[in-house]
Amino acid sequence: MQAYHDEEWGIPEYDSRKLWGKLMLDGFQAGLSWSIILKKREAFRKAFKQFDPKAVARFGEKDILRLLENPGIVRSRAKIEATIGGARAYLKMQEEGEDFSTFVWNLAGGKPIQNTGSVPTKTPLSETFSKELKKRGFKFVGPVIVYAWMQAVGIVDDHAPHCFRRRTSTKRTKAASK
Repeated sequence: MQAYHDEEWGIPEYDSRKLWGKLMLDGFQAGLSWSIILKKREAFRKAFKQFDPKAVARFGEKDILRLLENPGIVRSRAKIEATIGGARAYLKMQEEGEDFSTFVWNLAGGKPIQNTGSVPTKTPLSETFSKELKKRGFKFVGPVIVYAWMQAVGIVDDHAPHCFRRRTSTKRTKAASK
């Protein structure tokens, strides 16, 4: 968990595929602790073809049954089907000329949000994200899941004021906006 915090969590991500893959992992986390998902992350990557949306979108019933037998991942049919549907929604956005990263960062106002108050479980922005993602066909993207994802991918910086990563994250945000 320490390495994840120090090296990944809260660092702004701009790659569409990585943003999508992390959103799918956060969907699997629903009702579970993040540490469970983090421990299984490599198995998820292998099971879902390195979170390649084109490959995942082609998954069918045979693949779902295979995944339901995989002890390395969370074996929830609903979450597996949501990930396949999420890949299809992602590709549909691409086909319609909507880049996932551009969609995400435009909705966020174009740059990371520095939180200065208490850390919420959801915000009006995560509610907006949730609605927009659901409109596009995504599932397991409620406002609480989406807020956790927003934190993970650096859309919002919820590092504690004394955390070294907050300063680093803020510096990266300033450098990225120049």
